[in-house]
Amino acid sequence: MVGPMRPQFVLFGSSIVEFSCSNEGWGAVLADIYARKADILLRGYAGWTSRHALRILDQVFPLDAALQPSLVIVYFGGNDSMHPHPSGFGTHVPLPEYIENMRKIATHLKKLSEKTRIIFLSAPPVSKEKISEIYSDTLAELRTIESCRIYSEACLALCQEMDVKGIDLWTALQKKDGWETDCLTDGIHLSAEGSKIVVEEIMNVLREADWEPSLHWKSMPTEFEQVLSIPQLSPDFKTVVSIFKASYCRYSQWDRF
Repeated sequence: MVGPMRPQFVLFGSSIVEFSCSNEGWGAVLADIYARKADILLRGYAGWTSRHALRILDQVFPLDAALQPSLVIVYFGGNDSMHPHPSGFGTHVPLPEYIENMRKIATHLKKLSEKTRIIFLSAPPVSKEKISEIYSDTLAELRTIESCRIYSEACLALCQEMDVKGIDLWTALQKKDGWETDCLTDGIHLSAEGSKIVVEEIMNVLREADWEPSLHWKSMPTEFEQVLSIPQLSPDFKTVVSIFKASYCRYSQWDRF
């Protein structure tokens, strides 16, 4: 164990989570924004569905853990939404089962702690053209933008029912012109630009949520803020600032969030 203990933000999901620390992914961006404020813990499992998640839920989030996460961001749905393969193999999870699985995940997470907050990410859109180009026409027929919409809407409806914060990635990504090429690397997974949109949506939720304590980065204490207060010149060499304040130059693009 490494101290001091910080709030824990857990990212739990399939490849959208596992790959979130690569190529300027949204997990890496969150870790940067929350440096000295919270620990970002990755629990991502490529290829998984909500069905897989239920099987290990108690191991990832034990109810008797001494320290429970302050925030859990969950993403499952893209793999679930794939159409059944004629062979019987594949990741398809029927919509009613998906909804029930996500309900069980939310119920379990709510039991962790009164202070554990939850955000569900809905299934983002996919690009049929890019999937066909990079993978195959068969995969493009199995994983469609319409099926993603259906599972996205089901996830968001469940969030409203269970009083869980939900982020509509299916809509958010498509607001950007050229989203199919700019926001996705292979028609399925997020590019740096796509991850930026995810971070913006998460930061909006954290800023607007009526949570006590607030989990927005500007509201959280900075670890050992007063220990090192050596003054130094500002980047323009005109004023003297502390090292702590100077370090915030890297957050400039997120100041509006």
